[in-house]
Amino acid sequence: MKILPRYLASEVLLNTLFVFTALATLFAFFDLIQELGSLKGGYGLLNILAFVGLSLPGHIYDLLPVAALIGTIFALSRLVANSEFTIMLVSGVSMAKVALYLMLVGLLFALLTFTFGEFIAPASERYAQQIKLKATNRLVAQSFRSGLWVRDGQDFINIREVTPDIQLRDINMYEFDTDFRLQAIRHAARGDYQRNNQWKLSGITDTRFNGDDVNVTQAPDSLWRSVLTPGVMSVLLIAPEKMSAVNLWSYIEHLRRNKQTTERYEIALWSKLFYPLAAPVMLLLALPFAYHRPRAGGVSTRILGGIMVGLGYHLLNRLFAYLGLLNDWPPLLSAALPTVLFLILAVVLIRKAQRQ
Repeated sequence: MKILPRYLASEVLLNTLFVFTALATLFAFFDLIQELGSLKGGYGLLNILAFVGLSLPGHIYDLLPVAALIGTIFALSRLVANSEFTIMLVSGVSMAKVALYLMLVGLLFALLTFTFGEFIAPASERYAQQIKLKATNRLVAQSFRSGLWVRDGQDFINIREVTPDIQLRDINMYEFDTDFRLQAIRHAARGDYQRNNQWKLSGITDTRFNGDDVNVTQAPDSLWRSVLTPGVMSVLLIAPEKMSAVNLWSYIEHLRRNKQTTERYEIALWSKLFYPLAAPVMLLLALPFAYHRPRAGGVSTRILGGIMVGLGYHLLNRLFAYLGLLNDWPPLLSAALPTVLFLILAVVLIRKAQRQ
């Protein structure tokens, strides 16, 4: 690697690390203050600290593009203030090359963002919720007072309770034929996941209807194959926006097979795929901020502008997600439009800076 790209990369990485550490510490402090309000009974200080620590990867995922933007503005502003940036341009390095170098660094941030969003943050968020639910002796929130309802082919399943470790309790399965005539009702006291889409049911009572006859049988346990998996059930613990792309895709396929609406989860899936690309776009946006001459405003002004741009991106992301749901926009459009708009904005501002 040449000296200039290496120098730019080191400056951007060091300043981004500094900004990111400050932001992550601030968010963790806010989480701690919020959770201290729930300090009681089994949910003690150690549980709260564990919850806050496990929530950090989710903040890392959310903050990386914004931290990259602010850190890059700070790094480039220092280069401008020390006339290093001017020397680069005078020596024959074009704005396009500087933008290319920043994009390469941005791809590294995109890879980190994707890694945290796909592998680390969903698991840590699930563990954080499990710790809190277990400590407070609460069950996973249900969709209805009668519990969770799921369609599995021709069967309708009612689960009264789902524990934080994805154990099912008080399960009722209603089996219908192709004309939706009730054929059988199976009740199980408990369900534990085994593997390969199989659950071990305990305390089973089967009621089967054959014309005018009703047959009731009981069994201590049985294996039950279902489309439900811990990955699908994890949607009860964490919001769709914080799930991994794999789990989102699995849940979307489950909803499609059962002819249920998937728009919210499709938008979350596409957003999960497009969000890492925000990092290189944010680095491109930092370039026109830094290109202004020192008299055009101090470093603090530019950093404030970067913070506003980062907040604007997050707000626009959420706005388009809600607008997509309300107006039935294609999920891909709802998820990609904010990133595309900010990319266009970055290109326009860079060209404007070049003309100046």
